[in-house]
Amino acid sequence: MQSVICLFVAFIAVAVFPPGSCVQTVIGLYGETIEVPCNNGNKMPDGIIFIKWKYVRDDGTPGDLLVKQVAKDEATVSATDGYKSRVSIAANFSLMISRGSLTDQRVFTCMMVSTSNLDEYPVEVKVYKKPSTPVIKNKAKELENEKLTPLGECVVESANPAADIIWMKNNQSLVDDGKTIIIRSSVTKDKVTGLSSSTSSLQYTAGKEDVTSQFTCTAKHQMGINQVSAPETFPIHYPTEKVSLQVVSQSPIREGDDVTLKCQADGNPPPTSFNFNIKGKKVTVTDKNVYTLTGVTRDDSGVYKCSLLDNDVMESSQIVTVSFLDVSLTPTGKVLKKFGENLVVSLEKNASNEAKVTWTKDNRKLDKLPDFSQLTYSDAGLYVCNVSIEGIRHSLSFELTVEGVPKITSLAKHRSDDGKHKVLTCVAEGSPKPDVQWSVNGTNDETSYVNGKATFKLTVVSSKNLTVSCLVTNKLGYDMKDINVFSQKNEDGTEQAKVIVGVVVGLLLAAALVGLIYWLYIKKTRQGTWKTGEKEAGTSEESKKLEENNHKADV
Repeated sequence: MQSVICLFVAFIAVAVFPPGSCVQTVIGLYGETIEVPCNNGNKMPDGIIFIKWKYVRDDGTPGDLLVKQVAKDEATVSATDGYKSRVSIAANFSLMISRGSLTDQRVFTCMMVSTSNLDEYPVEVKVYKKPSTPVIKNKAKELENEKLTPLGECVVESANPAADIIWMKNNQSLVDDGKTIIIRSSVTKDKVTGLSSSTSSLQYTAGKEDVTSQFTCTAKHQMGINQVSAPETFPIHYPTEKVSLQVVSQSPIREGDDVTLKCQADGNPPPTSFNFNIKGKKVTVTDKNVYTLTGVTRDDSGVYKCSLLDNDVMESSQIVTVSFLDVSLTPTGKVLKKFGENLVVSLEKNASNEAKVTWTKDNRKLDKLPDFSQLTYSDAGLYVCNVSIEGIRHSLSFELTVEGVPKITSLAKHRSDDGKHKVLTCVAEGSPKPDVQWSVNGTNDETSYVNGKATFKLTVVSSKNLTVSCLVTNKLGYDMKDINVFSQKNEDGTEQAKVIVGVVVGLLLAAALVGLIYWLYIKKTRQGTWKTGEKEAGTSEESKKLEENNHKADV
């Protein structure tokens, strides 16, 4: 890398060069070959005879380096010091200095001799070296909360010129305020190489929030890209201000569970031993912060506490509630009752909080348990009671069977769809399911039994009038009913007689209605006659019409 700058160098210009000389500046890299241009790298004029490079020694006296005759290929090195093996000349007459070092930071002069003139071009050489990666050394083991504490030293070595160091916290620059942040910087030079090492010490007042803070230092140099150290974190030491107790267990806590109590403190470093107050009993644990209750019962419910070993006042407490649910159902199992009897169902429960109760009958949810004061056959079934609180559920059940002597509630008949047969239906209630016996032969069409009600159907062909009996039985007893079944012929005659009787009755009712209407008419007419002074008996013509009408009604 080279940089060309025209500047005035006061001392050298007065001592060596005539007033007004412009000194070119070239920047070379440490350890690499430095190229020093002649005549600012411009094209050489015609008539050049030779080029001579010379320099200013450390004591201020001039010294020759080499001469290059234009007519010859090789240059003649005239240097007798360390430059003898390090200097050469390029095709464009630039001076080449290998293995650049800080000793090369001086003024070199290119003297150009032509047939008509002699020109000199001074060039000042500066040598830069990139600094090493910054490293934080002498790091503090811990920082004191709200106390100014030496945090560490940032060291950047082997640079030219010396690097500037900037302290950073979480990528934000730290500024010396003389109170909470104090930064001191220094630079030293290596006696052999002349390279500079920069050191910056940081004193910092930490807070609790700095437990996770990352501290770095950045080396800023004229060569460009800044270099950053590896981040460092520091434990912050501060006393405990708060203790907290945590119940580590599944929720809710049930009888038989193991419950772990965990005590924590906000100090740093955190305490490792605590006192646990187990329902009034002090238990000390060392090198751990937990205490476990195994197989808890409802009697373990209560207030639990923990505190520091050396400070019982700084404590924390938690209420532990052990959930429980006791349920008793009467009756349970198989229950046998008679039809019409009473059944008392009793549910007793004892729980740590309000319990929810639901009932099902034969897997169907009930809004409430039925009234069993007078049992019916439909009350029979499997009843399940579910009692629950959060995390606990109990199910109890009883299977109710209602038995009774069969009783026929209905015995009826009707014609079949084709009109050729009679269908008898016998309905009976009873449990166990009744069996049926008919007094006549026929075809058993259908039998059903639902909620203690049995339905039996029999199809018969009646060629003559019959009295049919339905007999229902079970292990508890029986019942029987009769029904008259007419033949098809008699049934048709009966139907005709019913039609004639119906017609006669209809005619009688019509005649009575006419007489009633006429009587109301006469009554109304007599009221009008009284108002005009006529006799209540009316006219002879009206009396005659009334008698005729009454005679017709009697007929």
